[in-house]
Amino acid sequence: MTVRLVEFVVAGNEASDLLPVRSAALLRAYGARRGFWTVLDEGPVERCLALLLERDDGEWTARHVRADAGVENGRTEDGEALAHHDGWVYAFGSHFGSKAGPLRPRRAFVARFREDDAVAGPVPVHVVRNSFRLHRAVNDALAASPLTLLPAGERVRERFIVETLARGTVREKSWVSRLAPSDLPLNVEAAAFTPAGTVLLGLRFPVTDAGEPILVEVAGVPGMFTAERAWPRALGAYVLTGVTPPGQLTGFRAITPTADGGYAAVIGSIDALGKGSVLLDDHPGGGEVTSRHVRFRLDCGEAGDGRRLVGEQVADLAPFHHVEGVAELDGRPFYVTDEDHRVALWVG
Repeated sequence: MTVRLVEFVVAGNEASDLLPVRSAALLRAYGARRGFWTVLDEGPVERCLALLLERDDGEWTARHVRADAGVENGRTEDGEALAHHDGWVYAFGSHFGSKAGPLRPRRAFVARFREDDAVAGPVPVHVVRNSFRLHRAVNDALAASPLTLLPAGERVRERFIVETLARGTVREKSWVSRLAPSDLPLNVEAAAFTPAGTVLLGLRFPVTDAGEPILVEVAGVPGMFTAERAWPRALGAYVLTGVTPPGQLTGFRAITPTADGGYAAVIGSIDALGKGSVLLDDHPGGGEVTSRHVRFRLDCGEAGDGRRLVGEQVADLAPFHHVEGVAELDGRPFYVTDEDHRVALWVG
């Protein structure tokens, strides 16, 4: 497959995810015929929203979007996934930590905003930090599932779980009750809402013992933003089969709904090479993995087992190791890659 590179500089930062703009008013305001949201993965979410726009004359441009999270300004970091639902754009934090741990509560958040609000003025962004409630719900769902997971590894467990518990205990944080020594650290990298209003969270880590990527279906995410503040619950876990080469470890990097009712996704390495990853210290086979564009359906299970989803490969994206977002529009694929101090959009 031949792709064309379009490069941008947006606040000197790299991009995560790629979400098509649905607001006709927003496109008109910028004189654009199509566009994508992306989230810059360093800094608080309200400083990390950007638009990648194809103008009516065919030229591409990028816009760093001003936003305001009110009392939550400056209290989040590491936005990784974007998804549409019911007129809102949702942004999900990684719920992970730095490459060497520990877990960081600032990354355990979900935020949302309305696209039309980006036409003029700072975009009001509603941020809800969940204090590891989603971590607890997903870990419980994984433990209850029939999936056999890849063990975290001793260094990963020590740096991400034991150290987080120790720090929280010393600082008398209430969230320590939502962590357990047997937990796995979660790295949420992808999200897509289903027609039923649940959200599929694509995990970069953990993966199965066969190295295959995992989805967790979560209900009640919009309830986090109501006055009553209802917390989400995990309904179950899925494994995507048939797309991971033997001997490799692949996690989700991006997910997007497709026009036929299925989903497109990017799978790739469980962490980046050369950045001091404790995950790769314990699982060195998870780094030297190139990205793949795949598709799947929730109703396409193997041997009647709805927890095992059968995927198909759309494209091998080698030599790229760091594709962070995918979209399929008008029969063409679009990808965004994680580059140092720039945003790289690849147009099929």
